[in-house]
Amino acid sequence: MISRKDIKNIVIFKHLTDEMINKLLPEMELLRFTEGEMIFSSGERADMFYSLKRGKILLEQRVLDKVTISVGTVKPGYSFGWSALLGDQNFTLDTVCGEPCEVLRIKAKTLFNMIEEDWEMGYRLMHRLLHMVRRRLDGRTELLLKIIIDHPDMLSLAENNQS
Repeated sequence: MISRKDIKNIVIFKHLTDEMINKLLPEMELLRFTEGEMIFSSGERADMFYSLKRGKILLEQRVLDKVTISVGTVKPGYSFGWSALLGDQNFTLDTVCGEPCEVLRIKAKTLFNMIEEDWEMGYRLMHRLLHMVRRRLDGRTELLLKIIIDHPDMLSLAENNQS
């Protein structure tokens, strides 16, 4: 069973009013997954939006048929499956449970309908989503810069530049 507190503990929903939370509550599902279980795969239709109540989600990108790279993690209180909020999209990453997880899920279409009916709710959700996307983008930019800086060619360029 999902409580109002469960929804309020999710960052993207934290700033919603009690009335807005009450609209969400009957539309949310609680799912349980075991360690190693996949929630969705890259290429699948993105018609659900997810939030992590408990556990850890690994975000993985397939680079070859049998090679995946972990590009991030989702901690409790954070959401994933953002492609669903763009409408008529497919997921771009695989999501794998790094440990047993409890996940809240809502149909993207249902969330869209709520946003269209309640623009203040839509503004609050999108404002929080924008902050979360920025944080993830900053993290990936930092990781990319670290990889570039640590690359052997960069070290030799730096040495040549000092000469």
